Amino acid sequence: MRIAQLELFAVPPRWLFLKIVTDDGLCGWGEPIVEGRADTVRACVQEMADLLLGLDPHRIEDIWQMLYRGGFYRGGPVLTSALSGVDQALWDIKGRALGVPVWQLLGGACRDRIRVYRGIGGDRPADVAAAALQAVREQGFTALKMNATNELGYVDSPARVREAAARLAAVRDAVGDEVGVAVDFHGRVHRAMAVLLARAFEPFLPMFIEEPVLAENNEALAAVAAHSAVPLATGERMFTRWGFKQLLQDGHVAVIQPDLSHAGGISECRKIAAMAEAYDVAVAPHCPLGPLALAASLQLDACTPNFLIQEQSLGLHYNRGTEFLAYLRDPSAFGYRDGHVAVPQGPGLGVDVDEDAVRRAAAVGHRWRNPVWRLGDGSVAEW
Repeated sequence: MRIAQLELFAVPPRWLFLKIVTDDGLCGWGEPIVEGRADTVRACVQEMADLLLGLDPHRIEDIWQMLYRGGFYRGGPVLTSALSGVDQALWDIKGRALGVPVWQLLGGACRDRIRVYRGIGGDRPADVAAAALQAVREQGFTALKMNATNELGYVDSPARVREAAARLAAVRDAVGDEVGVAVDFHGRVHRAMAVLLARAFEPFLPMFIEEPVLAENNEALAAVAAHSAVPLATGERMFTRWGFKQLLQDGHVAVIQPDLSHAGGISECRKIAAMAEAYDVAVAPHCPLGPLALAASLQLDACTPNFLIQEQSLGLHYNRGTEFLAYLRDPSAFGYRDGHVAVPQGPGLGVDVDEDAVRRAAAVGHRWRNPVWRLGDGSVAEW
């Protein structure tokens, strides 16, 4: 068996799918993407194709090492996201060739079901509390995640801190203490305000604070951790085990959040998770992307001992639930119950792509771009 063809599809709302076909007709799918930079990642995968054609797709580790180490420049969002999608597609091929899900090839499942959380919106405390109640009572979620705040200055007003704390307090009052409530700072908060917000949130016992500071400012995690007992989480904008090495050694985070479409694919995130286990740190894979990224994440979740919870992008980002399922032949692949998703049982990534639907959507394509936010004085704010 040899790799014969690579084909890429930019599909709405902002995703990029990769199809790798072997010379005997077997195909695997992956999702290499940097949000807002789909064409850039597409070009990177196409450059990798020169090295991939003719190779044995079963030699996943060797191919990963060749693509990563074979160039003088390595790492970063574009190169590693391109590699991630290739890695996912190769695991999909291997699982399908052997007739087993990927988690079976990684040592077997270590749990019977996979806990997921629901993202909730709302700017006013009453709004976000109502969204939380709906997710818990009507949809059965046992964990939620909310944005902490809108854009903030380096040092902002007490009113902004109190507003953010009021939103979290409203959610906690609405759902009680049995439901996990994570709070996402999204890297929009600078160190001084991160410390203030973490202390203000502490009485409401968040499950974790996500990206309290930007990844390039991870040294500031020490200050946040020193002033609050709330567990800290980060990692969605970090790449490969070398990127996570210092973070784990520093010991300030309780949860890491590698993204299987950015951090190096299934192969690398498996190694990152094992490193985290040695440091007594949990793993909650980041996934605001499409169905292939989520399918890959669930494979890792099933066989990772220190797995905590999975972000599930189905319908939670940009209200695209229907579109998300439209790319799959079996829309029940991500069915959830009581806040959990079943361990995937299908071969490979466990989902069957509706290629006709993908091709129709790719004919439309997309040019999704990040919004640009500004503070009151007109200066650029963190997005």
